[in-house]
Amino acid sequence: MNELISLMGPGLTLLAGALAALLPGIGSAKGVGRVGEVATGVLTEDPAKFGKVLILQALPGTQGIYGLLSWFMIMNSSGLLSGSASLSWQTGMAYLMASLPIAFVGLFSAVYQGRVAEAGIALVAKRPQEQSKALVLAAMVETYAILALLATVLSVLNIKPV
Repeated sequence: MNELISLMGPGLTLLAGALAALLPGIGSAKGVGRVGEVATGVLTEDPAKFGKVLILQALPGTQGIYGLLSWFMIMNSSGLLSGSASLSWQTGMAYLMASLPIAFVGLFSAVYQGRVAEAGIALVAKRPQEQSKALVLAAMVETYAILALLATVLSVLNIKPV
């Protein structure tokens, strides 16, 4: 039983890192994929718009980067990245709770940012000069991903492994 309890801290911390990287990664893949589908349709009509639609397609991918950054911070802060961690279940739970903002906000904001960027592609298709407006609208969703990243980072930095 003590052996199982001693594995809970590292296990919960690994789960925290996995959720932090996995969920925003899924959201980014979905968002970037949807925008890419619409962008490809626009490019069949006007290949010269590639640069304008590429920027909009890239935007939902940032949440995946934020998730990976959070994974790295959790793994490094906990000592699991270097393989030298002996963590209590309470510390593992703290890392799990710290991962939740970026995990869930990253997932949903990437999907919704993809939807806004998808609509922005439609705007650029008809009015290429309005690309900046499409970018600003899609970037508004990014604000919440950045806030979630900040919440996760500040939480991880304040966990004292025991």
